[in-house]
Order: sequence, then C-alpha cells, then structure tokens
Amino acid sequence: MKHKNKEFPLLVTDRLKLRAPDLADGDDLHALLLMPEVTRFSSWPEAPARPHVKRAMKWMCEVHAKGKGCAWIMEDRVSGRYLGAIRFSSIERHSNCAEIGYELHPSAWGKGLMTEAVTAVSRCGFEQFSLNRIEAWTLSGNAASDRVLEKGRIPI
Repeated sequence: MKHKNKEFPLLVTDRLKLRAPDLADGDDLHALLLMPEVTRFSSWPEAPARPHVKRAMKWMCEVHAKGKGCAWIMEDRVSGRYLGAIRFSSIERHSNCAEIGYELHPSAWGKGLMTEAVTAVSRCGFEQFSLNRIEAWTLSGNAASDRVLEKGRIPI
C-alpha cells in the first residue's frame, strides 16, 4: 500500500470524527457486536466472545502501521460518543484495491451517518492510499447497507 504519509489519517466530517482505534475501544465494540441487529448481516458471529473481539481490536490498532489496511473508530463529532467502526479490511497492493467494512450503533441508523463515513473513508483511500478500487459485499436482505454503498460515492 502506498501511503502519501505514514501518519494515521484522522478524518473529520460535518457530524463525525473518524479516529485511530485504541485497545480501550474494545468494550464499546464488544457491546455493539452483542446486538443481534448489528451482526445479522455481517461476517461477525452472533454474540462474539470477548477474546474474539479483543483479537479484532488488536488487529484494528495495528493494521495501518503494518500497511495492510486501516481501521477507524466512529464518534459523534460534538459529543465524542462511540458510534461504531469502519475499516479497509484488506488492501491488495498489486491492484491498489481495498475492501471496506463497517458497523454502526442502531441508535445512529437512518441518519446518513454511515454514508458520511463511507464517503470520507473512500476519499481517504483514493487520495491518501492511492487506491484504484474499493470493494464491499453485503448479504441478501441488507437493503440499508446496499443504500449506504450506493450513496457513498466520491465524485471524480
């Protein structure tokens, strides 16, 4: 992955702050992933055990420094309240392609926040990581995530 700079890309939008993950975020992520409505359309197991989430959190904290992806914690820009996570789960160096994934607290659903986050992360991917393509997958029935991906496009 080509970084234009090695510094972690803090992203700020109108309503969100997308910051570097910290191991201390593990409790918030675990609480989010215990909600069946959050994991129903994801690759996360239903009610993941704390050690599983701890390993994932460790990966999120290290992936940017290793140049293999990038993960952000999503917070409300004003209150600092934890809202979820978004990440480039993998970056294919040869094709400059990344896969995006995310989770959002149900209290924040339907407000356009994930579209805002996907747009900011996509822009970062193209501009700072020199990506050519960003891919995502959704499970059948996940119309909300389909809409996020359709709306979260970057004007060229």
